[in-house]
Amino acid sequence: MAFNWAYHTRDFMFILKEWMDTDRIFAYDKFKDYYSKDDVDMILDPVFKICRDMIAPSNDDGEKNPARFENGKVYVPESFAKNFKYIQENGYGTSNIDEEAEGTIPYVVYAALQEMIASANPAFAPYIALTTGAAGLIQAFGDENVKKMFLPKMFSGEWSGTMCLTEPTAGSDVGDILSKAYPTEHPRIFKIKGSKIFITGGEQNMTENIVHLFLARVEGAVPGTKGISLFVVPKYWVNEDGTLEDNDVQCVGIEHKMGQHGTGTATLSFGENGKCRGWLLGINPLENEGKGEGMAQMFKMMNEERLGTGHAALAVMANAYYNAAQYAKERIQGRPLTNPNGDRVRIIEHEDVKRMLLYAKAHIEAIRAMIFKAFYYVDVKEHDPDPAERERAQEMVDILTPLVKAHASDEAWPVIAECIQTYGGYGYIEEYPVAQAARDVKIYSIWEGTNYIQSMDLIGRKWMMKKGQAFARFIQQIRDFVEAKKNTPGFEKEFANLEKALNAYGEIQMAVGQAFANKQFGVVPTFARRILTATSYLYCGMLILDQALLADAKIKELGTDHYDYKFYAGKVAAARYYLMNTVPYVWTLAEIMKSGDTSVMDAPVEIFDY
Repeated sequence: MAFNWAYHTRDFMFILKEWMDTDRIFAYDKFKDYYSKDDVDMILDPVFKICRDMIAPSNDDGEKNPARFENGKVYVPESFAKNFKYIQENGYGTSNIDEEAEGTIPYVVYAALQEMIASANPAFAPYIALTTGAAGLIQAFGDENVKKMFLPKMFSGEWSGTMCLTEPTAGSDVGDILSKAYPTEHPRIFKIKGSKIFITGGEQNMTENIVHLFLARVEGAVPGTKGISLFVVPKYWVNEDGTLEDNDVQCVGIEHKMGQHGTGTATLSFGENGKCRGWLLGINPLENEGKGEGMAQMFKMMNEERLGTGHAALAVMANAYYNAAQYAKERIQGRPLTNPNGDRVRIIEHEDVKRMLLYAKAHIEAIRAMIFKAFYYVDVKEHDPDPAERERAQEMVDILTPLVKAHASDEAWPVIAECIQTYGGYGYIEEYPVAQAARDVKIYSIWEGTNYIQSMDLIGRKWMMKKGQAFARFIQQIRDFVEAKKNTPGFEKEFANLEKALNAYGEIQMAVGQAFANKQFGVVPTFARRILTATSYLYCGMLILDQALLADAKIKELGTDHYDYKFYAGKVAAARYYLMNTVPYVWTLAEIMKSGDTSVMDAPVEIFDY
């Protein structure tokens, strides 16, 4: 026993068919002639079977035959290439973003497919996700010639894609990149020179070409992020007749990573021999006061990937939880404290094991609710006929993006730790699936901007967006929910905690404002990640409680003998745990901040010598 895919689709069905107003999404012109809520099962079931029968088995292949670097080439497991081609050719991958295609799936439904694929093989999923992101940038910003040249092959899966930002001397501070672009006789083609590191899928033997979305500064552009431009730099140059030739893109090695061993994470050299070329996307900075559009363009892909990164973290921790719960129902050990002379019992009957599993279940279902809300708003902002509705949905996507990325990937680590603990000693052994989950999941808190960067985005940008009005509307949603539902019989304690947390969050914001008034500017970076956590707990608390109200109503309607009773009872139990045990963190943080704790700011760096 090593990897085991233990997923099911019941929570997806609850979210898409019972909890969310997906009728609104299916009514949009883009989807109304193709799908309805009744088609959700038909969409999810084939991908579930593909994940079970093809993608999950390839996970062990990635561990036994990890990506390897030989003579400038990277070789990935054979099963990865087969699965990549199958997913792409059958319309479950990059082609779903094709604006000219008919019958594409709404984002909120496609999210369920993405989650299953990411959970079945976390090392395989990035090849699909990054190709989709790169194709999306070309679709959004490329001219017709560039679109025609690259998109059909990327949609079909014949070519893959990457994003190339990070350099040996510039990571999060992208404005300091050294990669250069030099004009040629063609106004849209530039010579490229530079090095990039940590490029997921940067080199592999699955596809005949790899299309890199590459950040560089045109020679003569202004310093910093304002001078950066974005280029389409294929591994093999595409000639006018469609033939390919070498484009002077070399892989000089791959990283030896903690997890996700089937994914080749490459170090790439561009233009070492002076023969690398790329197509400029957007304005030529030499015709725009030295200012490029690269960062704004790349952020389109990056923000999409941030949602995907948080979602992948959820996928890995959810599969770890499903495995742990399955194991706990089978493992016989120990006697209950209430009956020490009785028979040995399944470990799931011990209170602490139940606590660990309920902790995992509650966090997973709360985070999944938040993520599917985000994708719901993506559909609204893309397709709603009312401009005001699209604008409000864009606000929600902007606010939720740092929460989804950072909160999901932060919480995944302790959730998986509890899953390992559930197994006892077996959890620490590689022959059981949760050990790999711990190795695979950690990268998500680092990818696409570390979680500290996400938290500073929340406070520095999203709190202030539209002069604070957008975030005020975000908070008002929670307040309206509390006011409308707080007298629901049987949930008084949970609503009391949510309301207390809501008021405490206002105190957190006031504490930040007071710190700035006192010129204690270090308060924000000191508390930023914890503030993001508190924000997520508050919003997720509302969502999981809303789900519990629906589940409780279903129980009253169907009765305890119904086959779905256990599912709905689990929804209620998870919400109660979350509101009673997790949401109180919000007011705990408020008390810490109000106390004026400056221990981090006051600590001299020299103390870390010991």
